[in-house]
Amino acid sequence: MTPPPANSPQMRLARQTREQFVAELVRWLPQLVATMRERLSNAIDMPASMQEQRLALDARMGFEPQRDVWERQVRQALEKALAQAQPAPAAAPAGLTAFSLLDDEVVENKIIASRLSLAAIDKSGAELNDLNVRIQFLEQTPDISPKDVLRPECLPGILIEQWRACDLSREMWSVVHETVRAALALALAQAYQNANKFLIERGVMPQINLKAMVRRTAGGPRTGSAGLGGSPDSAPGSSPDWSGASQSSAFGGGWQGDAAGNGRAASGSFAPAGQSQPGMAPVRPTDLMRVAEETRMLTGAAPMMRMRARAQGVLGKLRRLLSDRVTDFSHTQPIEPSPQLAQALAHPPSPLDTALTQLDGAATDPYRPTIAALPPAVQVQRVEQVASRLRHQAAELKQEAGTKNEKAIIEIVALMFQAILAEERIPAGIRVWFARLQIPVLRLALAEPDFFSNIDHPARQLIDRMGACAMGFEAASVSNARLEREIKRIVQVIEQYPETGRRVFQLVLDEFRKFLAQFLTEGGSAERVATLAQQVEQKEALAVQYTIELNKMLANLPVREEVREFLFHTWAEVLATASVRHGAQSRQALEFKRAAHDLLWAVSAKPNRDERARVLQSLPGLIQTLRQGMSGLGMPQDVQDRHVKTLSDAVTEAFMARSEAISDETLETLSRKLNALEDVVSDDAVGDVMLDPGAIELMLGVDAGDLIVISSGGSMPSAATVAWARELELGAWFEMEQGGSLVRVQYVWRSPRGQLHIFTGGNKNYMVQTRRLAAWLQAGLLALVEDEALTVRATRDALARLDAQPAQLLS
Repeated sequence: MTPPPANSPQMRLARQTREQFVAELVRWLPQLVATMRERLSNAIDMPASMQEQRLALDARMGFEPQRDVWERQVRQALEKALAQAQPAPAAAPAGLTAFSLLDDEVVENKIIASRLSLAAIDKSGAELNDLNVRIQFLEQTPDISPKDVLRPECLPGILIEQWRACDLSREMWSVVHETVRAALALALAQAYQNANKFLIERGVMPQINLKAMVRRTAGGPRTGSAGLGGSPDSAPGSSPDWSGASQSSAFGGGWQGDAAGNGRAASGSFAPAGQSQPGMAPVRPTDLMRVAEETRMLTGAAPMMRMRARAQGVLGKLRRLLSDRVTDFSHTQPIEPSPQLAQALAHPPSPLDTALTQLDGAATDPYRPTIAALPPAVQVQRVEQVASRLRHQAAELKQEAGTKNEKAIIEIVALMFQAILAEERIPAGIRVWFARLQIPVLRLALAEPDFFSNIDHPARQLIDRMGACAMGFEAASVSNARLEREIKRIVQVIEQYPETGRRVFQLVLDEFRKFLAQFLTEGGSAERVATLAQQVEQKEALAVQYTIELNKMLANLPVREEVREFLFHTWAEVLATASVRHGAQSRQALEFKRAAHDLLWAVSAKPNRDERARVLQSLPGLIQTLRQGMSGLGMPQDVQDRHVKTLSDAVTEAFMARSEAISDETLETLSRKLNALEDVVSDDAVGDVMLDPGAIELMLGVDAGDLIVISSGGSMPSAATVAWARELELGAWFEMEQGGSLVRVQYVWRSPRGQLHIFTGGNKNYMVQTRRLAAWLQAGLLALVEDEALTVRATRDALARLDAQPAQLLS
């Protein structure tokens, strides 16, 4: 579609919207600076390690003289982005695309910015998507430009870029990151809301029906138009309906602009949807939905961001449904239950408790079989009985409700749990325990209405995590009863609290995550492979740190370049491997450290005949130790021979050198530092761990027969995909491509430094490094079995039922 002329009323209005948006953010910047200064001041006084306190102090001292410069540069960058804002061009014809390498600095900045923008997307919800639709409508484009100032990633990227431009490090940024993320999410959410209000006041699409954004093709999947941060979704069974088509014009009552570009309500300024005016392209719902849009969605954003955007679309539709049908519904203010409902919630109808006790007989009678021990047909019958009792309980509670608010919340929560109980991939015994959460979740939804709009609410996350793990087992027989026992324990803890709130759900969510970290690798080969992976990561961290320290030790010593390269690239690996396998102060590790000292002494100038004789006498033993260390790395014999020849030549040249020899005091100091090398190793990540499948067993002396190391394949991952790979939830199930077929695997372990990951499935364990994991995720070689959380799917099902029977919400 062709955008309108730049001086047209609708383009001027879009430009005014951006100007107001940027002006609001510029006014907010001083508040952000004050918040950051307060955070830096408080961080110094907080109890933390010496390293963290030093970092906080450095961050404060670095930011103070630069704060005004940083604020000014952020403001200028925003104004520059505003000046460059223009409608996105139509899709270019297929052809060659320019490729370029991204600097590590750019990649790291994008990772931080993507995390900040995700918080903004979560907070902004439907406002974000609505604004995108309105701007698309005004500018007649399939989507706004990727660099548009309205994009949620624009401001975070500017904040990070200007922070680095002021010579402030990323480590310093980590001190203020969480504070900035929270403040930024609130500021952008408010700015998006005000931008929508500005457009609505000027008659631009007062109501948006996202059903119109769904394109259906015969036998094909549904596709949605993208919001600023992803794509909203719609419930099954909805039909196309453009919000402007039912009104007198596409803007609802018409809109026109004066010479100054100021919009005002009018009649007949714009043609009805589907018609056109001179200089303006026809407006049709399908103009916003093309096949190219789906391709853009699949390639333009990280899968995690698309998943979150779809979830926000579902929750956004739920929020609009409640606002439309319950006039006094509040998404932020808690609801004080009416006296009758409060009493009913304090003492829920007994038939449900009785039914649950009967169905889960083992809860009270250890000699009675659990549901999992019953035949599958009987299990289904028992779960249906629970679902029927839950529905009856919800009906009784709605009779006690005193307001429409209460009735709507009771109905939606009930429909969500009906959908969860109908999920046949969750074992029957676990579904029964999920059923017992309906009353606690109902109390929570009344007290915290953001449960319906926040995908990161602890109650949602808890149900999602438990459901995602449980869906990996066969419904007929749970392979490990420990998971069911843990879910049962968590439900009972929640029930025992007199007042169920966010804090309780967060508490048990943290406990469940700790349980998963132990349970998923407990016993069997997975635990052994996890230990191996931890050793590999530890070895890589030690090798990097040892190289850095050796470089410092030899900086001012007269040592040949060939010897330096051997110590940095080979012997640091030997020292790290020995420390991991035998301990940093083991006999073999100390012997290898002594060999580094002896080598440096042997290759230094030897003008004295006695010293040359000592070298010749000790050289065979030194070479034997060097070969022993290189063999521990699995180094081939010919490579060892080349290293030995290079070092022997260095010794020969030392005999003829006329330079000053390294003093005994210097060598003694060097020896002490070598023996204490492990004292300099930090717990921080040291970069990518490179996995060599053929060397792991030789290097660590571990039988890796059931271990598959993934060290190749995939596509160059984006910064957002790498960030997603680092944040995968333990227990999630994936389909992995192996040998031309798909293998179902579970994500069971992440290393302490977050560099290595283990998946298990098909009697095999798969070890993969973070960037390779991101490459597989981006290429689709590893895909989530469920790309939609359990509570989001349950919400979607509830919306579909309410679409079919609208009166059910308040009946």
